[in-house]
Amino acid sequence: MTNDLISEIDGSVGRIRLNRPKALHALNLTMCEGVLDALEAWRADPAVEVVTIDHAEGRGFCAGGDIRMLAVSGAGDGSDARAFFHTEYRMNHRLFTYAKPTVAFMDGITMGGGVGLALPCRFRVATENTKFAMPETGIGLFPDVGGGWYLSRLPGRIGQYVALTGHRLDGADCLALGLATHYLPSAALDAAKAGLAETPQDIAGVLDALATVAPEARILNDQPAIDRLFASDVLEEILDALAADGGEWATATLATLRTKSPQSMKVSLRLLADGAAMPTFEDEMRQEYAVGAHVVQRHDFIEGVRAVIVDKDNAPRWEPATPDAVSDHLIEQIFAPLPENEAWTPN
Repeated sequence: MTNDLISEIDGSVGRIRLNRPKALHALNLTMCEGVLDALEAWRADPAVEVVTIDHAEGRGFCAGGDIRMLAVSGAGDGSDARAFFHTEYRMNHRLFTYAKPTVAFMDGITMGGGVGLALPCRFRVATENTKFAMPETGIGLFPDVGGGWYLSRLPGRIGQYVALTGHRLDGADCLALGLATHYLPSAALDAAKAGLAETPQDIAGVLDALATVAPEARILNDQPAIDRLFASDVLEEILDALAADGGEWATATLATLRTKSPQSMKVSLRLLADGAAMPTFEDEMRQEYAVGAHVVQRHDFIEGVRAVIVDKDNAPRWEPATPDAVSDHLIEQIFAPLPENEAWTPN
């Protein structure tokens, strides 16, 4: 029995609480299985009217997934990594399609796997502590857990910018972009959770009553530059546009992109281009699972984890090392569907 996840019923509220404070509540396989079990148990339970997701002790909300395990598995046969992705994506999809209202409290770091937990929820609460990001291109991965779906639906080209750079959005940014439905001061969260337990039929009313005016969303000030310089789905054209601009913001952004995996950036652009036209979220997760199964065993992911998480030298040696060396053929291989007996399924 693990204590990494706490699931309990509080009045009419089913509460899912992430409880790995030393890992900033990063998800492991057991936690994903626990979320699925709780959602299934509460699905037909008339006593549960609303499901909330937050973190228990320490800082939160959720820093991502069990990256070290994924890299160790990827260096071998990849089976443990595929098992984790398969279960995590089922959890993401179950939340996306869940019939009962769900509320995520994104109070703190909300990255990677945490994004996958929060964004399917009907109500998403940001605070002054929210730090939302999909930083996967820095470790040779890509914005998964539905990133191709969610980021491709942000205003203008902000999704492409966030996917490539790993830029951190604050709570005000999240509210302005629709990633959050409400902005509450963190000091009001206990009152919000108590209010939901008392009147679960009026979630919007409870949250609206405690919401405050968010600060200025700084990302909107950058949107004209983002829309202009990230207009292309071709990585080399984005890099050329930033270099040609030569301004302070463009120069800093170009420097950031030059630290990221060229393979991962091309995968991310393709993922968002496909995701914008994906018929259903189930289709999105099926594609992301196939891409993840391929990417997790490639050099850049194993090297990225080594450089950023294991050795912490922050000097990854990407292969291919340059965008033009990442061929269209390589991207097609990464996006190739899996055989039917290996493909992701929602159940």
